Amino acid sequence: MTTVQGSAGRSGVPISIRNVSKVFGEDTEKPFRALSPVDIEIPAGQFISIVGASGCGKSTLMLMVAGLLKRSSGEILCDGKPVDRPITNVGIAFQDHLLLDFRTAFENVMLHADIRGLDRETVAARARELFQQLRLEHAMNKYPRQLSGGMRQRVSLIRTLVHEPDVILMDEPFGALDALTRLQVRTDLEQLWLRRRPTVIFITHSVEEAVGLSDRIIVMSPSPGEVVDDITVELPRPRPIVLGDAPEFASYVDRIHQHFERMGVLHGVTPQTRMAS
Repeated sequence: MTTVQGSAGRSGVPISIRNVSKVFGEDTEKPFRALSPVDIEIPAGQFISIVGASGCGKSTLMLMVAGLLKRSSGEILCDGKPVDRPITNVGIAFQDHLLLDFRTAFENVMLHADIRGLDRETVAARARELFQQLRLEHAMNKYPRQLSGGMRQRVSLIRTLVHEPDVILMDEPFGALDALTRLQVRTDLEQLWLRRRPTVIFITHSVEEAVGLSDRIIVMSPSPGEVVDDITVELPRPRPIVLGDAPEFASYVDRIHQHFERMGVLHGVTPQTRMAS
């Protein structure tokens, strides 16, 4: 049986996205270009967020990195190896928690061991540790219908991390949560990421969330998506749960909102209302 990578092992791996584009329906009369050629180099262990309007190709790019969607051009390397099929040492989280109703929270997390053929004892120990860190010990034997939305999303986060993947891909994982729960789960994610620093690609519509979590933020144009800015976020970690009106935080948010204004994604936004949006 395959064993789970231990905490003493390596953390993330580098990802290279080179001249990658996507056109849907290339062989039809009306092809749709979802993503213009993009080039992004992601060092091992970096937390990178991608922000942009709906339909700009963020999720499409993430699926191509995972090897779940064919590229129209370019190449993607993960740890120096071409991505030409679904990559295996990856954790993926979506907006919908996708928990199975007939399995308890703990059994949902253990699904990784069942599907991947991992050592169940090792995975179970790691799962219990994560449940404890996220203050969910009391929920381990409950079913999804017995949990709040925030609790279900935390269980989904545990399932994403339990096999200690080198790469984590997250597509609007907090989108269905209320504002206060999003803040707490965002902080939980940062704390868990800091333990091993896997490479993370995080898709979000929330500029504030991106600044609160990321080492870098890629700003995408409306469809067909292309990179319009690549921002390094130089804020100390761990970051406070509420970043508030700190000038250094506000400057990153304002820079991104100015791009959205210029591209017509936002209209009539002043520096004061940018922070409130």
